[in-house]
Parts: sequence; structure tokens; C-alpha cells
Amino acid sequence: MSCTGFLMPSLTAWLINTMGLRPDTRQIPIAQLGCAAGGAAVNRAHDFCVAHPGSNVLIVSAEFCSLCYQPDMDDIGSLLSDGLFGDAVAAAVVRGNGGTGIDLERNASYLIPHTEDWISYAVRETGFHFQLDRRVPGTMEPLAPVLREFAKDHSWDAGSLDFYIVHAGGPRILDDLAKFLEVDRSVFRHSWATLSEYGNIASAVVLEAARRLFEEDTPAPDATGLIAGFGPGITAEMALGRWNDGARADVG
Repeated sequence: MSCTGFLMPSLTAWLINTMGLRPDTRQIPIAQLGCAAGGAAVNRAHDFCVAHPGSNVLIVSAEFCSLCYQPDMDDIGSLLSDGLFGDAVAAAVVRGNGGTGIDLERNASYLIPHTEDWISYAVRETGFHFQLDRRVPGTMEPLAPVLREFAKDHSWDAGSLDFYIVHAGGPRILDDLAKFLEVDRSVFRHSWATLSEYGNIASAVVLEAARRLFEEDTPAPDATGLIAGFGPGITAEMALGRWNDGARADVG
């Protein structure tokens, strides 16, 4: 529940009891990272599995953006937000060893300075009031070079990868990212499909887009890819990985 709702004890405690998980399960609640939280959760899961080989991490994303609907608000910003965001629950498992999927190799975070008030909530008597600065859709121009440098540090070209799992913040976000990374917009087909069917489902986007990758024609072994979530801050959470067809046993 990274951007819609507060719960104490955390959702993790309820999941441990409801799902019958071991009582020594370690909890890492992630809140207030908004749409970037899906990428952040993948990155923290990767860090945990590197630090504790053989561990498995369950990621659960629960977003209820409709809780922020304010029927009395009819300004343009509110109408756009009501039409863009959707509700979703998604989950994924990150394994320390074995399995088929994306072997995570590197992760990083980046925050655009002095943009902390561009995406926010005002908490009033009637609940959450979503606030979105009109400059937010233009953030891919400064973030694309960050993604390029991130991949370059790994000896990869961010514009020549085999698959992309990126946050579907809105049509301009995806179009601009394609433009500034110099890739065809079709490489974001999983994100486009998620946006078209469900809207912007916040932290659940990257997990839903990853599901579509898994169900598509299986990528070739060692196919390279990028995972990226964007959210308040303005924050980017990034990861690079290769497709593992199950023949290797790496963190992934």
C-alpha cells in the first residue's frame, strides 16, 4: 500500500498470519514511494537475496487509488487523475537461487532535485486529495539520461535491450521515454497494455508488466532487460537483469 492507505500493523503482518507464513519472516513494509514502489520492492528484494543467499522474497503490491476519489472536486487535475488511476493487487517472488525469470544484476535509485512537491497528497477532512504538478509528464527528459548512464555503467546500452518493464504513468510518459531513449514505442508494449486495460495502477504496474513478459513468447536465454518505476520525489527505481531459462541458478 505504497500510496493509497495506511495500516497498522502493516499489511505484511496480516499476510504472514493469513497466509500461514513462518513467524520468523522478515517484514519490509514500503510506503509513500507511490508509483516507484514496485521498482523499489524489486530492488530491496534483490539486495536481500544477495545478502542472504538461498532466501526467497514475496512482494505484494496493493493499490486502491479509488480511495482518493473526491466527488466534489471537478477541477481539471482531479478529473485527469480520476480517469488515469486504477486499483490493483499484484505479487511476485524473488528467489535467491533457481527458477525461471529475470536474473537481477544491478539496481539503483535516482531523485530529481527539488521536485518533492510535484506529486503529493493533501490530507483534509474528506480524505486524500491527489495533487499532480503539470510538469510531471515532462520528467522523462531528465530521467532518460540517468537510465542511459545506469546501463552504461553495466556495459549495456539502454536503447538496445531485449525487454523493458517500465512504469505506465501515462501516455506521454511512455512516448517521451521512447523518444529520449531512442527506441520504438512498441518495446513498452507490456506497459501500454497495462495502461490501456487497467490505467495507472501505481506500484503494481511493473509486476503486471512483468507478468505479461512471462506469458509472452519466452525471451532468449541471457536476453537483457530493464525494470524501472517512477514516482513521487520525483524518484526513479531501476534494475537491470538477464532472462534465465532455468538452466542457471542465480539471484533472480
